[in-house]
Amino acid sequence: MTQLKKILVPTDLSENSRRGLSYALSVVAESKAELMILHVADEFQAWELYSDEMAFVSSSGPTWPVDRVVQEATLDLNRFLEEHKEDIRRVPTVRRKVVLGDVVEKIVDMAREEEVDLIVMSPRPHGALKRFFLGSVTDRVTRRVPCPVLSICPPQ
Repeated sequence: MTQLKKILVPTDLSENSRRGLSYALSVVAESKAELMILHVADEFQAWELYSDEMAFVSSSGPTWPVDRVVQEATLDLNRFLEEHKEDIRRVPTVRRKVVLGDVVEKIVDMAREEEVDLIVMSPRPHGALKRFFLGSVTDRVTRRVPCPVLSICPPQ
C-alpha cells in the first residue's frame, strides 16, 4: 500500500458528513497525511440568500456579493468543525477551503489540482429512483477523479 500524503474530505456540513470527517481524522492520525477539508457553497442557494442585495449589471443576469457568500459559508464550516477541534489539533497539516460552484466539479478540480491520494465522502441516503436517474454526488465524483474514493455510508 502506498503512503497517503493528502486526503480530501468534502463536506456539505450535514450530520451525515461528520462520519466521513471522523473517519478521515482517524486515518490522518495514523498516516500523518495532510488533511484538506472542502466545502462547496451552492451558487443557487447563494442566489436565494442574497436576492435582496442583487444588482442587475447587465441584461445577461443578476450578480450577488460572492465574497459575502463565501465568508458566510466559511463561518458555517468553522462552526461545523468546532465539534472536531481536538482531533483536528492533532493533525499536522489541515487546510480548509470554501468555494462557490458546482459541487462535483469543484471536488474533482481540487482532487486533480492538489493531487490527492484519497477522497473520503459520506453520501446522503437517497431513494432508489432518484439515485438511479441522477446518481449521487459520490457516484459522480468517483467516476471522474484519478484517485480512490472511500464512501462512508450511514449505519443501517
